[in-house]
Order: sequence, then structure tokens, then C-alpha cells
Amino acid sequence: MRQILRFHWALYARTAAGIAAALLVARQFPLVTIAAAPAAFWLLSSLAVSWWVYDRSPLGGYGWLPGRLGVRPARWINLHAGVDAAGGLLPALFPGAEGRSFDIFDAREMTEPSIREARRALRARDPESRVDWAGLPPQDAAFVIFTAHELRRAEARVRFFREVAGALSPAGRIALVEHLRDWRNFLAFGPGFLHFLSERTWRGTAAAAGLRVGAAFRITPFVRVFILEKTI
Repeated sequence: MRQILRFHWALYARTAAGIAAALLVARQFPLVTIAAAPAAFWLLSSLAVSWWVYDRSPLGGYGWLPGRLGVRPARWINLHAGVDAAGGLLPALFPGAEGRSFDIFDAREMTEPSIREARRALRARDPESRVDWAGLPPQDAAFVIFTAHELRRAEARVRFFREVAGALSPAGRIALVEHLRDWRNFLAFGPGFLHFLSERTWRGTAAAAGLRVGAAFRITPFVRVFILEKTI
């Protein structure tokens, strides 16, 4: 949760200031309280859910991942946009495997202020070049964890997953981990849930990229995992 506050402190500060102002005005205009109530609820609920999901739920250690991946990788890649909570844990989860992490941040496609603020807070340097997919040996697994939604255009997402699929061995898997644009995340994050994408969108992206969903399951009610396989 500390990272959530660190990356989104300006948003939380503006929301808190707006709630405080509304409560002051509500002394003379009580109906203003009705408008302030949802903002106060979502401010608290988003922090509480983030704390539980990232700090206390089974998600955080990724110990569930090897048993659900469907393959024991000899080589794997971890693809992130500068915020990489899993990369340091993956080597211990797949001992003996050759693993590499790549920062795939693309300022042209990843345009949301939140990812830019996160990179600034972490002092992440923009990648000097994109991943040389053709130069990679075949990978048995690719991990794309809370990253792909930063590609805001559908065409960019499809192109990205085609590139990743092209780097996979025939039996390779992609583990895609994301919050969804669904009612659960709406209750938790309010309008912020629009930053996420729907399950239908992810399944459509996979199909357009020549992938199929081999398995899909939830880690907490708020996070969905898709295990993607090559169709050819």
C-alpha cells in the first residue's frame, strides 16, 4: 500500500482536500454531504483493498504461480513498465531457470499520468531501446504482471502480445495478471476502475494475437490471472 500512496499521492491529496472542503460547506448546505460521501468511501476503500491485495493476500509472494503456470520453465522473461514487484521473487520460484527482466515502457503508448508518476518516484530511466525479440532464445514463460493495461490502445496491446508470443517456445505460457474493469473493482476503486480493462477485452486481445486462454482464475476477488498459450 505504501507504493500506492507514493505513486498516487497527488490524487489522494486532492480527493482528501475536496472532501474536507465539502464538509465545511455542508455546515450551511447539508446536501453537499451526499456528494462527498462516495469520494470518502472510495478513498478509504481503495487504500484498504490495496493494503489487503498487495500486503496481506496470497498474491504478494507469487507462491501460487509455479503450480498454476502449466509448465516448468527453463527460460523465462518478466516484462514490466518500471514498477516491478515480482521480478525479484521469480528466481526463487523457478530455481535453476534462466530468467531476465525487461522494462518495456513506451512513452508513446503508455500515456497515463499514474505510470509516469510511478517511474518518477522510482527514478526509473526510460529504456534506451526496445526488447530485441528476434535476439531472444525461445522462452518457456513470460510474466506480464500489472503492466499490459498501460498500453492504452487496442492495437498496441495486440502487437505487444504478438511479439511476446513470437518469443515463446511451442509449449510456452504467458502469465497475465491484472485488475479488471468489473463491479468488484468499481466497489473498491470507484471511477478509478476505468483504468483497468474488462475480461472480454483481454480475451479479445489474446485471440487477436494468436493466443488462447488456457486457464483463468482469481487471486483475491480483485485480481484476475490469465494463462495464455500459443494457438499455432
